[in-house]
Amino acid sequence: VQLQASGGGLVQAGGSLRLSCAASGSIFGITAMNWHRQAPGKERELVATFTTGSNTLYADSVKGRFTISRDNAKNTVYLQMNNLKPEDTAVYYCRAVRFGIVYWGKGTLVTVSS
Repeated sequence: VQLQASGGGLVQAGGSLRLSCAASGSIFGITAMNWHRQAPGKERELVATFTTGSNTLYADSVKGRFTISRDNAKNTVYLQMNNLKPEDTAVYYCRAVRFGIVYWGKGTLVTVSS
């Protein structure tokens, strides 16, 4: 499984970005795709994920501002980020699980200026 994340960049506080994560390769059997982030000097944390069915789960710090969605036909997961804050600055990683094996994309940098 290869995961290609894109959409990061530099944005001012209050702005928006949409991240995309396209899965390719042996995608049959992927049971989960979600977004994590790692800020400088901090541990990687879960940002958003699908749970059962189309239910979603978000980190408390992004609730109401971020939205995870997916296009199954394109094998792509999105993260719409609105009202960005400087504390959202991080490398954002896409993660997939297939038959119990975890795959990570290379990450895309999001920088939010104040």
